[in-house]
Amino acid sequence: MNTPATTPAVPHKPNPVDVHVGSRVRLRRTLLGMTQGKLGEAVSLTFQQIQKYERGANRIGSSRLYQFAQILDVPVSFFFDDMPVDIASGAIIDPDSNPALSEENQFARRETLELVRAYYAIDSTAVRKRVFELVKVVAGLATDEELTVEE
Repeated sequence: MNTPATTPAVPHKPNPVDVHVGSRVRLRRTLLGMTQGKLGEAVSLTFQQIQKYERGANRIGSSRLYQFAQILDVPVSFFFDDMPVDIASGAIIDPDSNPALSEENQFARRETLELVRAYYAIDSTAVRKRVFELVKVVAGLATDEELTVEE
């Protein structure tokens, strides 16, 4: 008896829309300081399932997306905001070649989100401005005009 030859499993590439929506869930959750576990608890899921949604590995159904919108206090449209045109138009693209979809996207990284949250937690506008200026100087992004000391 002949058995059919098995082909090696092809790794599944997430749909770019699912990756974008998942990254927006992660963005909002992190900005609120909520853990994956807490979000999962609120919708009766494990944190592992939330991880899969946030990576785009699993699609988020419409009723679940509505739940996330309610819990994260945003309109459902938030999850589709800032979607790159090539994704929104339905173009078939390789997520690895699009920096907006990359896990390395600097605006979706936890470090960036925590930095922004900490920055806005500074009550004093003057202190916040000085921290902003300091970061620009350290990063080498400050202009000569900005480097002059205000007295």
